[in-house]
Amino acid sequence: MTTTAPLARAAANSATRTKKRFAILAMLFIVTTINYADRATLSIAGPALSKELGIDAVTMGYVFSAFGWSYVIAQLPGGWLLDRFGSKAVYAASILLWSVFTLLQGGISFLTATASTAVVVLFALRFLVGAAEAPSFPANGRIVASWFPAAERGTASAIFNSAQYFATVLFAPLMGWITHAYGWPAVFVVMGALGIVLGLVWLKTVYTPSTHPGVNQAELDHIAAGGALVNMDQPGTQSRSFAPDSPKLGYIRQLLSNRMLMGVYIGQYCITTLTYFFLTWFPVYLVKERGMSILSAGFVAALPAICGFAGGVLGGVISDALLRRGSSLTLARKTPIVVGMLLSTSMIVCNYVDSATLVVAIMSLAFFGKGLGALGWAVVSDTSPKEISGLSGALFNTFGNTAGITTPIVIGYLVKGTGSFNAALVFVAANALVAVACYLFVVGEIRRFELKKAA
Repeated sequence: MTTTAPLARAAANSATRTKKRFAILAMLFIVTTINYADRATLSIAGPALSKELGIDAVTMGYVFSAFGWSYVIAQLPGGWLLDRFGSKAVYAASILLWSVFTLLQGGISFLTATASTAVVVLFALRFLVGAAEAPSFPANGRIVASWFPAAERGTASAIFNSAQYFATVLFAPLMGWITHAYGWPAVFVVMGALGIVLGLVWLKTVYTPSTHPGVNQAELDHIAAGGALVNMDQPGTQSRSFAPDSPKLGYIRQLLSNRMLMGVYIGQYCITTLTYFFLTWFPVYLVKERGMSILSAGFVAALPAICGFAGGVLGGVISDALLRRGSSLTLARKTPIVVGMLLSTSMIVCNYVDSATLVVAIMSLAFFGKGLGALGWAVVSDTSPKEISGLSGALFNTFGNTAGITTPIVIGYLVKGTGSFNAALVFVAANALVAVACYLFVVGEIRRFELKKAA
């Protein structure tokens, strides 16, 4: 009797367990979709905007990079804010601010009489969008770490990360049509207004595990037993009270001195180079190199993104399946990353084919590989010190999104200097190979890093 009673209770708890963590994940997916759609507004509106303002490829590269500069600069302060004030409030402020700055970009059309002024204002607004979005992905990582056990974390991280591809699938055709029908300023107005509404919805629907009104104890016990940091944002808990009053250099030095983490950080820079190629120059590539219209490019850009979305979800599913079948965490996380990055190098083949249909097919394969290998946020959730997970995620994102600065500028110079995108595709594919090298030869065993408390 005493032996079977605990088993019966466990079975009952499993049967009645709520699944509110999946509703939280759905919100992360939706918010991240809008996040990436707002990043991509300029790439869709760019050909028409650059023609109207008379912007050349190098200048456009610098304008594309404006987001990356501030996004990187604001990462560590954003991570500290998350650790200090919690994910819900900081994320809500982030959504509302980046949406307002996106909406204001529609007003650039009134400055076209003075092109240089319009460029400066556009750069400034893109810079502000980047700063406002800085806490978003570290917050995603924190929320997944608090709501999901380790055996579900790879899939959860892959799902929110795959929103970047879904954003292109859903919004690239829509923004292409809006640009064609109403002009490029309308793209910024529509996307900004949509984000403001979403920010208000976020405040009404997102909670920490222990404060969610719909979660039951059985679900809390399940995710806590699996390693979820359920009390991460609760006042008075060790993890919350340990958050420093300001970002301490000692903590950052510890993270940077760890070989495993540095391999992950550098690998993420290389992987994010692929992301920013698709976010910034890919639609321009389709228009200027392959002769498509802006409307056609918006729809065609969605095809590789569909493959990226499928690869992104599949990468997380494969990783968690390997983990459940007894593979080590290291093997489970590295396998999709390495295979995916190798597949993404196929984009170089586009330099040797003329058929637009074949180019789209090859780019779809490359984007599928990029999605398959985009498990960096799962690795961060597995490795970050629990006391400063926001700061650790922000440092990871700082490295990764430095590519948001370098990629648009480097590609701009390569396109202007060579007159084609051939060298640009080689540059992007080379970064994928460096990411493979990082995970095979630098990262080593994937495990949670134990922080030494600074004095």
